[in-house]
Amino acid sequence: MAKRKPRFLSKIWAKIWRMLLTLVLVISLVLLMFRFVPLPTTAFMLQSPYPVTQQWISIDKLPQNMALAVVASEDQRFPEHFGVDFTAIINAVEQYGDGDGLRGASTITQQTAKNLFLWSGRSFVRKGLEAGLALSLEAIWGKRRILEVYLNVAEFGQGIYGVEAASQHYFGKSARYLTKYQTAQLAVLLPSPRTRDPRRLTATLSQRVIWIERQMRQLGTGYLTPIFKD
Repeated sequence: MAKRKPRFLSKIWAKIWRMLLTLVLVISLVLLMFRFVPLPTTAFMLQSPYPVTQQWISIDKLPQNMALAVVASEDQRFPEHFGVDFTAIINAVEQYGDGDGLRGASTITQQTAKNLFLWSGRSFVRKGLEAGLALSLEAIWGKRRILEVYLNVAEFGQGIYGVEAASQHYFGKSARYLTKYQTAQLAVLLPSPRTRDPRRLTATLSQRVIWIERQMRQLGTGYLTPIFKD
């Protein structure tokens, strides 16, 4: 009997590895397909307690300031990292160990992965899945596609997903006609989109919009040019 136990365990591990490999293959095929076509929905949209409004718009039709605004606000090292900002994660874990709450430390790539496949909330399990999916997105999609999808699936209000739906809802026009200031107004919604309105910002959030515009100027109009040329 003692000799059969290792064989039994080895069979179990073999099945687990086959399941994991199958899951990785399925996810890779899904990501490969959606590298080229608009995504019909996301996990966050399916979990939304509000009616969902979303309109897909190609990143080529958006002003580059829209992408620059979210990068300036959410992830200024986006062109440099490979999906996961390990320095930010280490700092978040250290703060958690010191008794602080578990903070986000999410890149735009991680936020995209979370929106597509996962759920809201903060846990090490979800963060681990998020990081693994982020690395897959970087490898299969690349920066330009990640930005395009993020701008189309991020939540900008109660049931409002993507910059096109947000622009239509808040400003009554297509996102392709947004001014620089309006792109910063939309970017300021992202940390807490269900409780903010760009037309009625608090004094603190108005200052945040000004800060985002300043960061956009410091990064420069050509900051994302290498990404758009890919």
